[in-house]
Amino acid sequence: MRISPELKNLVPYKPGKPISETQREYGLSKVVKLASNENPLGTSPLALQAVKGALNTMHLYPDPGHYQMIQAVSKKWNIPESKLAFGNGSDELIDLLCRIYCEPGQAVLTIPHAFAAYEVSAHSNRAQIIVAKPEELVSTYQKQKDQIRILFIPNPNNPTGKYLDGSFVKNLLESLKSEEVLVVFDEAYNEFVRAKDYVSTMTLYNQYPNVVVLRTFSKAYGLAGFRVGAMIAPEETIVVLNRVRKPFNVNEMAQVALVAALQDDDFMRKTQEITWKGLDYFYKKLHELELSFNKSEGNFVLFDTERDSSLVFEALLRKGIILRPVKNYGLPTHLRMSVGLPEENEAAIKALEEVLPMIEKIKK
Repeated sequence: MRISPELKNLVPYKPGKPISETQREYGLSKVVKLASNENPLGTSPLALQAVKGALNTMHLYPDPGHYQMIQAVSKKWNIPESKLAFGNGSDELIDLLCRIYCEPGQAVLTIPHAFAAYEVSAHSNRAQIIVAKPEELVSTYQKQKDQIRILFIPNPNNPTGKYLDGSFVKNLLESLKSEEVLVVFDEAYNEFVRAKDYVSTMTLYNQYPNVVVLRTFSKAYGLAGFRVGAMIAPEETIVVLNRVRKPFNVNEMAQVALVAALQDDDFMRKTQEITWKGLDYFYKKLHELELSFNKSEGNFVLFDTERDSSLVFEALLRKGIILRPVKNYGLPTHLRMSVGLPEENEAAIKALEEVLPMIEKIKK
């Protein structure tokens, strides 16, 4: 049987290496995973308590209309209920948007080193991927406007940790507000931003008819295992997305956990505090190691090992440290390191100090 070329050549998204796999493979009893931008504090205690209280209803199907989630998020974020939708992580929402707006042969536009899920979802839906520098997004769109249907902008970006400032975002939106393109801002790391000139499109979406905002509860809210993401979008987009998504795409545990986690302001404060302290620690230590890095607006830091990152990654694994290689983003000497607990951060830096002198630098 014939398989679509886009699917036959599709490179799947590769998640961070699991702890259990590393333990089995290297015979380790203790492993520190700083590879997937997970919350080192775990899950909100309020969310865990709510989930335990809901265990007796797990024989029932979850609410297909996401009623309690919609009410809770609408109140928390001051967003009209009619402009909210939820997915099995923001990954599902990305995929559904490509399915809704892209026909075979059309294209998705994004920036360099952007979240790999955009490309995977585009190709899965028989669309192409086009990459342009932020300052070239509008001109690239104008040249190929008959082909480009969606513009995905991760802000802040994973894996680089960089962001687009508020004035740039507003100018971009003004340039594209009358165009037939969906402008999707992926703000998965919104809660970690410290930059004073950052502007969330959650404050701008209602001024532009073609803007969508994606948010996740996997990172700052510590709900990665529950899989739930949110979308703020024009009502027409919400209606169509709810037609094409699976009716029970967000399970009952995730719905209960999200509603409770939204109320846990103390957990959010502690998450931000440990993240920002961890980032500052990484900056200090990477500077001492004379390694270049990006100051990050996420809960991770991207740094240049100046060596083949596969060799550094492997050497770290043998010491029980899992970081994230990013060769698939066109960064062959870089690794991404998530913020963990203080002792985990220290263990990762100590391992780096030990393995780097053993691996020859790449001559540039």
